Amino acid sequence: MTTACVISNYNYARFVGDAVDSALAQAVPFDEIIVIDDGSTDGSVELLASRYAQHQAVQIVCKDNAGQLSCFNEGFARTTADIVFFLDADDMYEPNYVEQALEVYDRDPALDFVFCQHRRFGQQDRLQARFSQDRDLGYSVILTACLREWIGAPTSCLSMRRNVLEKILPLPFLEAWRTRADDCLVFGASLAGARKYCLAPPLVRYRVHGDNQFFGRSQEACAVYRRRLAINVLFEHLERKFGYNVERLAEVHHREFRTIASPTFRQLLKYVRVSRGCRISHFRRLSCLADMISHFLRTALASQSRAGDAASPSLDHESTPPLRVFGPRESAANSDARPTEHRRYAA
Repeated sequence: MTTACVISNYNYARFVGDAVDSALAQAVPFDEIIVIDDGSTDGSVELLASRYAQHQAVQIVCKDNAGQLSCFNEGFARTTADIVFFLDADDMYEPNYVEQALEVYDRDPALDFVFCQHRRFGQQDRLQARFSQDRDLGYSVILTACLREWIGAPTSCLSMRRNVLEKILPLPFLEAWRTRADDCLVFGASLAGARKYCLAPPLVRYRVHGDNQFFGRSQEACAVYRRRLAINVLFEHLERKFGYNVERLAEVHHREFRTIASPTFRQLLKYVRVSRGCRISHFRRLSCLADMISHFLRTALASQSRAGDAASPSLDHESTPPLRVFGPRESAANSDARPTEHRRYAA
């Protein structure tokens, strides 16, 4: 199983060397490291050429500035790897990140999309950990199509199989996604039918600095409005591409819920919302609800049995809130109050 790391850079000459070095320092080496420079004017290209041009595993690609999504398109087009990882030029990997992710992919070939938790560093030092242990999050086609749930992590924490990315990229909406384009990967993977998994350890270091393009910045009303338009276009494009009839798709929401190995109560509530919106008979709705509640209780009891007198993972007693994707009224369709560290790429 081969691996590639796609690094997107725009005017981060002071950081991009650390990012590339962290990719090169992996305990299990990448087969390909592709650095996409998006028209930098700060000496990034010269630095990359001087440090890595002769490195066999590193490919440096220079192109005109077109934003983050264009870098994803270009980087993926140049990979041949089975598993593709993404890294922002101002972030860093922990040395065992690829090793741990590959263990998950090797252990279960049905898993398509693996992301990890992260630690902020730089102007902040904070662990961003919302799960106390690894989690198989199952499939999320229906939850994403119906509620536009965002189930993932920042760009640098994402990896997925090539066969999933081939269903998503390239995307044509470059201007709309000059920044925050990891939405395209996260939403796209769900709609493409990827089975998702979260690694609990913070295996990525997320840099907080004065030039973050999204972190810590308030979003103007016009920017929020444009983003919602862009999300609507993205969903319309992907749903048409995959041939979904969302209304009919929702009728099997209970079956998707059962793919989650140990669902939380918040996740159960999300699928109850989907159930309430379905155009199905009252008897069918009650049957679906009973099926989901049965799965929730059965997995909760199994978890308690395995953990002895420890708290059930299904109830997730965590020191920090659960992933926002499962919180009420916090889907991409209804709010822009998602964690702000997710978006920093300079346009």
